[in-house]
Amino acid sequence: MATKEELKVFEEAKRKYFKVNHNPLTPLNFLKRSERVFPHKKAVVYGDKYWNWQEFAERAYRVAHGMQDMGIGKLDRVALLARNNNAMLEAMYGINFAGAVTVPMNYRLAGPELIYILNHSGSKCIMFEHIYADTIREIQSELKTVTNFILIDSPDKKEIKPFGTPYEEFLDKASPAIMDIPELDEDDMISICYTSGTTGKPKGCVHTHRATYLNALGEVVEQKMNSDSSYLWTLPMFHSQGWNNVWSVTAVGAKHVCLDAVVGDEIYKLAARENVTTMCGAPTVVNMIVDYMVKNYLKFPHTVFYNIAGAPPSPKVIQDGESIGLDIHQCYGLTETYGPHTFCEWHTGEWDKLPIAKRARLKTHQGVPYVQYTPVRVVDDDMNDIPWDGETRGEIIMQGNNVMQWYFKEDAQTDEAFRGGWFHSGDGAVVHPDGYIEIVDRLKDLIITGGENVSSVLVENCIAEMPHVFDVAVIAKPDEKWGEIVKAIVTVEPDEEITSGQVIQWCKDHLTKFAVPKEVEFGEVPRTATGKIQKNVLKAREIELAKKAKEK
Repeated sequence: MATKEELKVFEEAKRKYFKVNHNPLTPLNFLKRSERVFPHKKAVVYGDKYWNWQEFAERAYRVAHGMQDMGIGKLDRVALLARNNNAMLEAMYGINFAGAVTVPMNYRLAGPELIYILNHSGSKCIMFEHIYADTIREIQSELKTVTNFILIDSPDKKEIKPFGTPYEEFLDKASPAIMDIPELDEDDMISICYTSGTTGKPKGCVHTHRATYLNALGEVVEQKMNSDSSYLWTLPMFHSQGWNNVWSVTAVGAKHVCLDAVVGDEIYKLAARENVTTMCGAPTVVNMIVDYMVKNYLKFPHTVFYNIAGAPPSPKVIQDGESIGLDIHQCYGLTETYGPHTFCEWHTGEWDKLPIAKRARLKTHQGVPYVQYTPVRVVDDDMNDIPWDGETRGEIIMQGNNVMQWYFKEDAQTDEAFRGGWFHSGDGAVVHPDGYIEIVDRLKDLIITGGENVSSVLVENCIAEMPHVFDVAVIAKPDEKWGEIVKAIVTVEPDEEITSGQVIQWCKDHLTKFAVPKEVEFGEVPRTATGKIQKNVLKAREIELAKKAKEK
């Protein structure tokens, strides 16, 4: 151990040279670098328009100056309600250059939910796309802090009456002068990302400059991105800052290819035109792409890396994706962890030699910590690590730079989520002998029927393998005899037919007896904008139906 005198010298050196060898970690530096290194390289594509890094940076600076001209500054909140377009990207950079904090909102939310988020976050300004103008106009009187409204143009605005200051007019009036990185603490807020609210009111997860910077670099490594990469935005930018890809793509001077809606023909065209190398999203997006490609006898012109998450994918989803040219890799995380926290790190060479079915099964594992090694464990009720046997179930808990700072203005909920010094995910999982985690269910979604535990994910994966099944959700239905029974909601591929008896027989052939659904319903599976099954909606409906049946 160093002597007291040496320790004193070391501490003095840290203090004396701090300004020389220490800059706050912020992803805003990524734009500074790409603007300098790749000024004339294509940076952002939206429709038939594109901007190089110098042009993109200037527009971001205009956003920043415009914000400051409105009196918005350090740690003020600015809300965003837009799809994946250039303005959304520019705003996320510009607002932070002004020292303010972004509040990206889910564009599928209804008026009351938007009101709650805008008021809870204390947002002073909202930048919104034209197609949402009617919604914002209707809720304006109920907003307590929003005083500035900026209207982003939409290609499909139809007859919706405009409301607010046009975005391009806002930019034209602002200075294009280059801005320095604002004075900040690296642990300052950069964004407040709200959860989907599937278990109550949305919670605001506070993301910081430091953690966003580190997480973005993790995405660069795990997604194998470099300056030649081309990233297609099939994942909503509002979702955890697009799993930090708002920043990671910029970090290496790659290309952002923006996309309003996930549509098969557009994805295929853009993949070819812009030489797309990378995409992210939920299993439902893969299903949609596969459906379009197969029906039109198409494959991607080159292999595309696809980082999949949002819901555990079945082996069938992975096999189908690979059949059209997607190189699918599983990651796992939550809004509370900036998106991905673990990654199914691939053992190239060893695992590549396996049959496709075995490879697909391995790729369903949620994996190991990201390259920046953020601690993750699976524990029992007493927070003891479970055995690595692939069978014992526990809860996934996390620590480290990937974990949010806190739930905004919600100390009690933060304390509960952080009990024992770890973030509790609420996800049940097993750990395989190789240390790879695999989710078996949300703890609250575990079905207990006649005293037996049934994983809804296991049953969903089984039914997803059945021919002509497009989507599936499995939930617990209240039952007087069994306590709960297994119920499946199945979406069938267009122009195909499946009977409930066929689904049940399929499950009997592939599952243990107590896991076989006792009831099958056909219809659309409700999902959030990020691909998660809204099981709360399905469960609430079953409870209401059971209540009405009793009343009769």
